[in-house]
Amino acid sequence: MAYKIGILGATGAVGQELIRLLHERNFPISELRLLASARSAGKTQTYQDKSWTIQEATPDSFDGLDACIFSAGASQSKAFAEEAAKRGCIVIDNSSAFRMDEGVPLVVPEINPDAAFEHKGIIANPNCSTIITLMGLYPLHQAFGLKSVIASTYQAVSGSGTGGIVELEQQTRAWAEGGEMKKEVYPHQIAFNLLPHVDVFFDDGYTKEEMKMLNEGRKIMSLPELKVTCTCVRVPVFRAHCISVSAEFERPVSIEAAREAVAGFEGSELVDDPANAKYPMPLDYSEVVNCGVGRIRKDQVFENGLALWVTGDQVWKGAALNAIQIAELLHDKGKLKG
Repeated sequence: MAYKIGILGATGAVGQELIRLLHERNFPISELRLLASARSAGKTQTYQDKSWTIQEATPDSFDGLDACIFSAGASQSKAFAEEAAKRGCIVIDNSSAFRMDEGVPLVVPEINPDAAFEHKGIIANPNCSTIITLMGLYPLHQAFGLKSVIASTYQAVSGSGTGGIVELEQQTRAWAEGGEMKKEVYPHQIAFNLLPHVDVFFDDGYTKEEMKMLNEGRKIMSLPELKVTCTCVRVPVFRAHCISVSAEFERPVSIEAAREAVAGFEGSELVDDPANAKYPMPLDYSEVVNCGVGRIRKDQVFENGLALWVTGDQVWKGAALNAIQIAELLHDKGKLKG
């Protein structure tokens, strides 16, 4: 069985990786339809020996598609997702547009795969930092029962798309050459700096990005009482997010059991040998399928607590890869019509 698959936002950073990963993972495709804005229509997109002409996204663009992965931002998702679903196209949406809608499943395949089968035409992909954090936390939740989380993220500029990557590169070059540091994507210089500011601020001082960890985590793990405090920080790293986590659990914890839980969890790998300077780092987890988990230790504040460090590729597991894994899940269970 092969499928007619679309990508909305095909020219963006995540769109590029969607094309690559669909081919590298041998997803069965009979037609790949690349959609973008009017300004990109007519351009040619290539991957290895294949090429496609970008089409302008219109409601008619989704006719005949079995599924379409949306990665063009919330406004485009709101404009087209429901229309695509009406036309029989399953939408896997990377934006924040539908994540908290009651009738839209929010899916990480390793954590809540069955939720994907309850869709009504739209399946939401969680926020990148949420996904990566839960790849470390969920196996521990299975072992000990998660109660509360304090997290700080270290988010690469890839989270801002191609523009963030270009800005860090240009500022780094300007610093080395004594040139002007131009700021367009971020409100402050990102090169050699840290910005405790990801997304917009709410009146209570938290950002929209920080609240996603709470709200999305509750939904994905079916833990409506979960308590989360999060601080999100943009760091001068090109790719792969990191999260420092202190987690409180319902039951007594042990380091040995925690390491066993992580090591046995699909999609995560244990890298935890600090005596030999082995722990997950962004350079090691860029363009890598799994997320790395390390620095597991007893938390010194929570009685039944663990501190840990999680690293994962924001563009892959935090976005494109997770979306494709959802499509693979539907394919494996015969839930794509073909």
